[in-house]
Amino acid sequence: MEETISLKEIFETLKKRLAMILLITLVATAASGLISYMFLTPIYQSSTQILVNQSNENQQVDFNQVRTNVEMINTYRVIIKSDNILEKVQNKLDSNESVSQLDSMIQVNSEQNSQVFTVSVQHSDPEMAATIANTVASTFESEIKEIMKLNVSNVTILSKADTPMSPIKPNPMLNMAIAFVVGLMAGVGLAFLLEYLDNTVKTEQDIEKQLELPVLGVIAEMNEKQIQQSTHMSKVRAGSERFEA
Repeated sequence: MEETISLKEIFETLKKRLAMILLITLVATAASGLISYMFLTPIYQSSTQILVNQSNENQQVDFNQVRTNVEMINTYRVIIKSDNILEKVQNKLDSNESVSQLDSMIQVNSEQNSQVFTVSVQHSDPEMAATIANTVASTFESEIKEIMKLNVSNVTILSKADTPMSPIKPNPMLNMAIAFVVGLMAGVGLAFLLEYLDNTVKTEQDIEKQLELPVLGVIAEMNEKQIQQSTHMSKVRAGSERFEA
C-alpha cells in the first residue's frame, strides 16, 4: 500500500529531532573551524607575468607571427616546468625542495589569445613563494633562447612577484559555511531515517495504520495523583449510595 506523509508529519519529525539536528550541525561547523584554524597549513600564492615575443627585424606588426607566439604559450608552459629549468632554479635557491616539489608548487596560466602568461607559486612561506616565482621567471628569461634555438630574444618580465600578505587557503569561513550546510543536511537526513526505522506504536493513528481497524476507545493515561483522586471520589460516591439506601 502506498504511504503518504503530510507536511504536518514532516514538521513534527523535525521538531522531535530538533536537538539532534542542531547538535550535529554545531559539531560539524565547530570541527571544520577547528581544523581550518588549528591544523591546516596556510598556503600563500605569489605570481609574476612574462611576455615572450620573437623579434621582428621589420619592426612591423606581423599578425601571423603574433598568432604563432600565442600558440607557443603551451610550449613555454612545458619548458618552464621542465627539469632543465627547475634544476637551475633549485640550485639558485639552494633550498630543500626537490624538482618534483617545485613542479607541484608552480602553475603557468595564460589568457586566451594573449602572449602574456602568468607564473604562480604556492608555498607555506610567503617570502619563499615570491622568491621562487621571481627565480623561475629570471631563469626562464636567461635560458629560453638557448633551449629554443630560435630568435626568442624578447622576454620581458612585466611584473615581479611580491610577498603576499594573506593566504589563499584554507578559507575557514567558507569551510565552516560548507560544514554548516552539510551538517544540517546530515542531521535532517538522520532524523527522517530514525523516524522511518522507528516501528513502535505511540498514537491512535499508529494503531489504525498498523491494524487497518478503527479505534473504538482510548484509556487515558493517569499519574499517581490522579489515581488517588479517582479512588477517593469512588469511595465517597460508594459511601453516599449506602447512606441513601
